[in-house]
Amino acid sequence: MHNLILLHGIEAIKKVEQVNVFVEYIARFNRYLSQFLSNHFFGRYYLLKNFPKPFLYSQLSLQAPAQAFITDTNFTHHNGSTDGHNDQRVVTRPLRVMMLGLRGFPDVQGGIETHVEHLAPLLVNLGCDLEVVVRTHCQKPSAGKIWRGIKFTKLWSPKSKVLETLVHTFFGVLYAAIKRPDILHIHAVGPALMTPLARLLGLRVVVTHHGQDYNRQKWGYVARKVLLLGEWFGMRFSHARIVISDVIRDMVARKYAVQSELIHNGVVLPTLDASEDYLMQFGLQKNRYILLVSRLVPEKRHLDLIEAFNQASLNGFKLALVGNSDHPDAYVHSLYEAAKANPNIVFTGFQKGETLRSLYTHAALFVLPSSHEGLSISLLEALSYGLPVIASDIPANIEVGLNPSDYFELGNTEQLKEILRKQAKKTVSPENKMHVRSWINSHYNWKNIAEKTIIAYHSALKF
Repeated sequence: MHNLILLHGIEAIKKVEQVNVFVEYIARFNRYLSQFLSNHFFGRYYLLKNFPKPFLYSQLSLQAPAQAFITDTNFTHHNGSTDGHNDQRVVTRPLRVMMLGLRGFPDVQGGIETHVEHLAPLLVNLGCDLEVVVRTHCQKPSAGKIWRGIKFTKLWSPKSKVLETLVHTFFGVLYAAIKRPDILHIHAVGPALMTPLARLLGLRVVVTHHGQDYNRQKWGYVARKVLLLGEWFGMRFSHARIVISDVIRDMVARKYAVQSELIHNGVVLPTLDASEDYLMQFGLQKNRYILLVSRLVPEKRHLDLIEAFNQASLNGFKLALVGNSDHPDAYVHSLYEAAKANPNIVFTGFQKGETLRSLYTHAALFVLPSSHEGLSISLLEALSYGLPVIASDIPANIEVGLNPSDYFELGNTEQLKEILRKQAKKTVSPENKMHVRSWINSHYNWKNIAEKTIIAYHSALKF
């Protein structure tokens, strides 16, 4: 008899638990539905007219800043409870982030690609469930579907300098609308053209402004206007904005009257034990070459550096131009034409890994003559190796804070020639190298950058 009563009691408890699970699922469905409606353009209009504000803004409760988690608190009634109290259950889940607007990584040429390659694994370490949408023809098969905890999704895009980014971002936003991440993080002002579409589809959007791409020399009138429109859409329609330099932050505040979060690019402090053997394939010798690492595009002003190097006549020195072009064109042809008369000018092509480390480690000097930058990662990388640096006097380069004598007037090849001659005679002490490396590590640390990015995600969720 007692066993029969016990069995009935157990069955009753199981039924109660099943009811509780059902009620919890219904509550969770209602909560997610209200979140979706509150994010959706038409749903938001309906809710604002029919529900008080506390209902709308009590759906998400976030943990402390720099923790990539969302905490949901569910209240369910326990049937048969004798004390009449509700059971509060706290469910913590990772912050789901999708990134869009880059070609791919790892080891894909480009400043944004390098930026995300360093940032993304740290976001995963902080708790993000991170998916990155990459371009099929740019992503290397060796990267696989998951790399250091980051999930890759390949989407097709045309191999066109004009249409590639636009088409890929459009498909990426539609894909994000299906997957419903907590945050859609769009990189650069070109892809930001799709920000209004993402908002219309109910997505929470964060845009990183990496630089005024419409100032790049490769773009014509129409393309520049489209990029300007992308900047306007990205800055006005995103839930949160990230900028990589003070120059960009001031410009955004002045043009669009909106606030943005300043989060610089960063560097990983390298070791200086790279072998010299990698230099042999390029005919280079330790401390006897000048280095520039960049894509072969007009705004990097390679021709200025080639002309100044030819005029400087530095005995025993070579000029190493590291990088390639995504779309070889007349500019690339002009570089080879300008350099073919001087055997001391070396084109290495795109380099990565130990070869790139060796090129940085054993260079005598790094030069960045560019006319346009957001905040140059290659410049920061050169400083992370303790290299002496010469740079053009554009605002983004000046913001780094080099010695004033290490800047030259943009396009002034005569001035650049004289600085090259002076720097070639100098010897950098190990102590000075360590001082530069320590300074760059304290100011441009990727771990701090990742934590600030998480905080920006939280601010977008609170919008």
